[in-house]
Amino acid sequence: MVEKIQRKMSESRSARWIVLLMVSLTMMCGYFLTDVLAPLKGLLIELFHWDNTDFGLFNSGYGWFNIFLLMLIFGGMVLDKLGARFTGVLSVGVMLVGIGIKYYAIGFMDPSRTVDFWFFGAQTLKAQVLAASLGYALFAVGYETIGITANKIVVRWFKGRELAFALGMNVAFARMGTFLALALPLPIAKAFGNSVSTPILFGMILLLLGFLTFLVYIVMDRRLDSERAQEGLADDERFRFRDIFSIFRIRAFWYIALLCLLFYAAVHPFVKFAVDLVVQKFGVAGEYSGLIPSLLPVGTLVLTPLFGSIYDRRGKGASMMIWGALMLVFVYAGFAIPWVDHWAAAVVLVIILGVAFSLVPSAMWPSVPKIIPEHELGTAYALIFWVQNWGLAGVPLLIGWALDKWGTLPP
Repeated sequence: MVEKIQRKMSESRSARWIVLLMVSLTMMCGYFLTDVLAPLKGLLIELFHWDNTDFGLFNSGYGWFNIFLLMLIFGGMVLDKLGARFTGVLSVGVMLVGIGIKYYAIGFMDPSRTVDFWFFGAQTLKAQVLAASLGYALFAVGYETIGITANKIVVRWFKGRELAFALGMNVAFARMGTFLALALPLPIAKAFGNSVSTPILFGMILLLLGFLTFLVYIVMDRRLDSERAQEGLADDERFRFRDIFSIFRIRAFWYIALLCLLFYAAVHPFVKFAVDLVVQKFGVAGEYSGLIPSLLPVGTLVLTPLFGSIYDRRGKGASMMIWGALMLVFVYAGFAIPWVDHWAAAVVLVIILGVAFSLVPSAMWPSVPKIIPEHELGTAYALIFWVQNWGLAGVPLLIGWALDKWGTLPP
């Protein structure tokens, strides 16, 4: 295998899959940190006296900087201008700073302290909630940028060679991070005396390890650049600011962006509140409450690469996205029916949700390189992610407000 990599990096199948593994491990660590507090909502309410609005506000923080300061769009432009290696290192650094702020807020701040925050009309907020939300917002700047960076890296190394399958594998690793985030934080917190901050620290260590794997990719990518330069294949096209307007004129781009907004706004907030849902509606005991939601990412580990492989061989991306969206409607209709309250029904609905959560991304992400030139690809992914972040920021806040207004059972 080493000899293959040394002979010809650009043609080595082993090299491509090693690069995918290195980048995907970084994504997996980021996904763990994204949802690390989701199963700890009960402890946040019990120990720090958070309410549903506080929890919703915290989760909405994910999109503050990316949406209102346009940081995600700037990240995409930096990616297209300065390349994946520089952008990846910068992104992981921002993630570490953001998660460090979040760790300090949860682990060391007085939960009873309050502060007036002008952004919300001078409302009085818990200082701990605000600091954790700001840290989460900064973390999201790095994480969303590393997400578009990973997509562009995969396209660069796999274009014309099992691209949808490779993107599906990248998504599968990310879903593994979500699974670990649902399954591990509560046992870790319990093992350390109900310490809510310890799972965050554990995630920071994972992210540092993920950063080390990203450095392996950097070494390999430098060699790929050297090979392409020697062969006269270096890409001379550079992103220009006016290229944004050319992206805006592509109708298919907006179809994908709106699907991304509606689809992910329906799924990711569900993950944040799913543990609470299975306890309150389906009567699952608290210590087992993370098991049913964890089925969602487990199924995608196999199905997303499988559907990606089908897309590579047969196409039909539009049909796959339509069927996935229809399945999502069916699942949430099932969750909304009051008399559907047996835990087995929750298992079936989450499994179907997992199939939908595999179908749509496996067709959506590899469709973008088909309509966008490679030198504009980072910005195009950034614009799609920016649209998506409106849903990721707004829907959790709306859910938390609705739960407090219309009432929930005690955690």
